Amino acid sequence: MTAATKNRNTPTRAGLRRAGKVAAAAHCFAGTIAVQNASGYVEPASTATTLIALGVFTAEADNTNGADGDVVAEFDRGCFRLANSADADAITSADIGKACYLVDDQTVAKTDGTASRSKAGIVDEVDDLGVWVRIDPTSGVLV
Repeated sequence: MTAATKNRNTPTRAGLRRAGKVAAAAHCFAGTIAVQNASGYVEPASTATTLIALGVFTAEADNTNGADGDVVAEFDRGCFRLANSADADAITSADIGKACYLVDDQTVAKTDGTASRSKAGIVDEVDDLGVWVRIDPTSGVLV
């Protein structure tokens, strides 16, 4: 390969919406955190160490009675206001720019809970209503 010597039409993916096959017995609610489990299926976030935060579900996807992959769920990557944890795990403005961690499908915390939580994303802002978190598995937060 050589360096370009003229303009090129580079393929791109428009938007930040993605979709994934839902894990068996999972019920995904719109507006909650979407994660990929160790088997590669999408499910609601929880306290676990093997999850990859993908974004936020755009619509409800109910695979309660299904097998892995029977249902497909859509989610958006981006910056979302989520619930803040409490007490010593509450995120403050001093945590802006740092990683935060998954507590459940709508809550993030300052710490990994003694190595029991997966990373959620990067803290973008903290306000009286919650924590703005940038969730994008390609952002490098997993490193």
